[in-house]
Amino acid sequence: MGSTARALTAHCDMLGEGVHWCADSKRLWWTDIEGAALYSCASNGNMLRRWEMPERVASLAPTSRQGVVLLGMATRLALFNVADRNIHTLHQLDLPQGVRINDGRCDRSGRFVFGTMNEAPGHAALGRFYRLNSDFALEMLDLPPVGIANSICFSPDGATMYFCDSRDSRILCCDYPSLANVRVFATLAIGVPDGACVDAGGHLWTAQWGGWQLARYTPQGELERTLPLPVAQPGSLSLGGEGMDELFVTSSRQSLSPAQLALQPRAGALFRVSVMEVRGLAESRFQIHAH
Repeated sequence: MGSTARALTAHCDMLGEGVHWCADSKRLWWTDIEGAALYSCASNGNMLRRWEMPERVASLAPTSRQGVVLLGMATRLALFNVADRNIHTLHQLDLPQGVRINDGRCDRSGRFVFGTMNEAPGHAALGRFYRLNSDFALEMLDLPPVGIANSICFSPDGATMYFCDSRDSRILCCDYPSLANVRVFATLAIGVPDGACVDAGGHLWTAQWGGWQLARYTPQGELERTLPLPVAQPGSLSLGGEGMDELFVTSSRQSLSPAQLALQPRAGALFRVSVMEVRGLAESRFQIHAH
């Protein structure tokens, strides 16, 4: 079934990413990486708020502390207090030159799993995957190095982790939390995989960067449907809204020529797509157990 995407925001991000529906606050959260800004709004686009950040923010997760958001900034993990705008650094990562934090999402136990990417031309595989535990301990995961870590999400029972290297068209998966049995989950026919999320039925949704569309895959990795978009570069997506039946999709204007932008003037907007026959799965908040 086709769906119509509607832009929720009047402004356009340069590189919209990390969108996350918080069922508790009933708000959307996302970031403009290149704009070094954090955004939040209601599901209809109202009550938009923007916070300028001291460095780029690539990923985020609401936490078990009200009004506190976990941020995956370019070089550090930090807790952001919305009320007083205080940024408390948890870890300053020792990353190779040109490498920054990228995609991240909580596992079903509330631990933040994220990856890094190499911004240098060619994106040599200097990126790795990490996990921030509830006591703030940070560990590198025993997964293959990547050039651009993306598509991090988890099956409803938490027993499968999905991830990718956006340098190619494959989404991988592994057993979780053992990280054993790394295997190809799906291979995209169009574009490359960027952000991903899993719905209540265990189907994986992916933003197909360069493909002008979203795609939904069965738990067995078979393409179930595609949804066209009015923009070429969707970056991330999240299922949410009051009925958990809407897809929210960020997009990007990055690297588009004036001629390309003329074909997609809303590139960089946040979009909403109704998918009434699908139900989302509430994402886990980062569980803070440290004092």
